[in-house]
Amino acid sequence: MNVKTKLSDRLRPLLLGAALLAAMAQAQVRPLDRVVAIVDNDVVMQSQLDARLREVQQTIDKRGGALPPENVLSQQVLERLIIENIQLQIGDRSGIRITDEELNQAMGTIAQRNGMSLEQFREALARDGLSYADARDQVRREMIISRVRQRRVAERIQVTDQEVQNFLASDLGKMQLSEEFRLANILIPVSEGASSNEIQAAERQAQEVYQQLQQGADFAQLAISRSASETALEGGEMGWRKAGQLPPPFDNMISQLSPGEVTEPVRTPGGFIILKLIEKRGGDTQVRDEVHVRHILIKPSEIRSEEETRRLVERLYQRIVDGEDFAELAKSFSEDPGSALNGGDLNWIDPNALVPEFREVMNNTASGELSKPFKSPYGWHVLQVMGRRATDSSAQFREQQAANLLRNRKYDEELQAWLRQIRDEAYVETKL
Repeated sequence: MNVKTKLSDRLRPLLLGAALLAAMAQAQVRPLDRVVAIVDNDVVMQSQLDARLREVQQTIDKRGGALPPENVLSQQVLERLIIENIQLQIGDRSGIRITDEELNQAMGTIAQRNGMSLEQFREALARDGLSYADARDQVRREMIISRVRQRRVAERIQVTDQEVQNFLASDLGKMQLSEEFRLANILIPVSEGASSNEIQAAERQAQEVYQQLQQGADFAQLAISRSASETALEGGEMGWRKAGQLPPPFDNMISQLSPGEVTEPVRTPGGFIILKLIEKRGGDTQVRDEVHVRHILIKPSEIRSEEETRRLVERLYQRIVDGEDFAELAKSFSEDPGSALNGGDLNWIDPNALVPEFREVMNNTASGELSKPFKSPYGWHVLQVMGRRATDSSAQFREQQAANLLRNRKYDEELQAWLRQIRDEAYVETKL
């Protein structure tokens, strides 16, 4: 027998086995992910597109809307991811970073807005098929994008004093900045073609309800039991209205009321209506509460732990209680660069300009009193309330409102123009 033939016979099973194993291995390999778009120096992956598609589809399903064709929806979602990717790359080049503390606070705020604890929020995400880690990453991306837009878009917007004054003098400005009223109503109906006796009976019912209200009866209860209004089951609640949106004579009547007061019954085509003014906002009068406060801020760091920071603030608090000068200690220890050199003095400040943790402690501290140490997102504080006052800032408030409205209007326009610009300037290659 030929030696070459013998060797070939012995190797054939081995070669066949190796070929079979290779074929099986190849059959088991499945592409786990793939690139669907190249965006400048980064890519968008199929897994990202699939995940965002699921989110969008769930949102549309919850709203009860009809889904567009899948290929159309995929293109729209991919375009959104491309725009986001470009902004994230801009953020990375600009050195924008979101700390774990900022991200944790943002997640807690989202949970709170939905009336949940953080654990309940995790469970709700899981029920929707979303992981908490993925949700955190998405919030981080949104926070970076928001900061990029603030830097690149907001800084391009200028609102001049002349624009503000022109807006305040315009009919649109007067309408948008006019006083608003939160109202509730009670309707005693009169049918079309009612006889005089029926009209008189309805008027007597309306007067009876009005007298009960004057004697202290609950408006919401009477609305539920007596009103024929479509909002009766909500206690007659109508929401916010401007005087110009109300028919005469209600426009003038409401302007004369104080919160909690009601109008006399007024005959309308649908019957007799009584309105209650629940609260009002805006208008020419704007009284703002201000607080004069000073504080000492100590921040945790790489060389000082959270616990060590807390203990340091407690020692400073005790030294102040024992008679040492607050201002001198603030100059020596406070790590708030904006107030330390002034002895921690923040001057007169609107409480709404402060973070909730600081505002809550300040509101619960009497004038002249010192707070106990407390924590905010910035670190550990001790504060002292120096005084409180109410300031009439009507003109300033109206100008600020007008400037904000004009800025918001310009921002939307600038944002769209900027997004088109960065999209046009980026290198994008799609692989769908």
